[in-house]
Amino acid sequence: MIEGIKVIAFDIDGTLYPAYRLNVRIVRHFFANALHFLHFGLIRRQLRRTAPLGDLFEYQARLLGERIKMSSGEAMKLLDDMAYTGLAKYFKTIKPFKDVPETFAKLKEAGYRLALLSDFPPEQKGDLWGLKPYCEKILSTEKIGALKPSKYPFGVLAMELGVKPEEILYVGNSVKYDVYGAKNAGMKTAYLEPLWRRVLHRPLKAADISFGNYRQFQKIALE
Repeated sequence: MIEGIKVIAFDIDGTLYPAYRLNVRIVRHFFANALHFLHFGLIRRQLRRTAPLGDLFEYQARLLGERIKMSSGEAMKLLDDMAYTGLAKYFKTIKPFKDVPETFAKLKEAGYRLALLSDFPPEQKGDLWGLKPYCEKILSTEKIGALKPSKYPFGVLAMELGVKPEEILYVGNSVKYDVYGAKNAGMKTAYLEPLWRRVLHRPLKAADISFGNYRQFQKIALE
């Protein structure tokens, strides 16, 4: 067990499944909406620097509508078709990283409380590869009103779970959004290393734990 840690919370995209498995499936979808995805990316960058919002979805749609000259309602539907409901079908054939379900089962059995905190709607991933029953909380930063790396959604996660931030280990694959976001909120962090770091033996110094696969993470968390 990791000293002082009561909760292990995970990012989803790129952390529980390889991002390339989604990317290769949405090539045609992406190029059919390439310009809109470009605007969406720029808006998301702006939102990551914005204070918590009462309705992030409405504000995001309003920003997109202003950029491409359409109403907020039209932009909201476009965003849903392009980035939310429109992507859900692609997850039906995507498998998680090896040993992810086993890892969740063993962590739960060992007494850890488990949670998910994602920038994109968790429900977009269907049954989340059978992980839902292991999770005490499954939260979307968008519904909370602030995207990572804002400290706000991490704080809400801790509040919802009734624990101190330092009692949470947050697991993610993004240095900026997951590691620094969670660390700035007072949490411990675990970083899923990309291949190049593993090959060059360059663990991320900012993270409390670096790991290359979930079998390795099990050993670290359960030893």
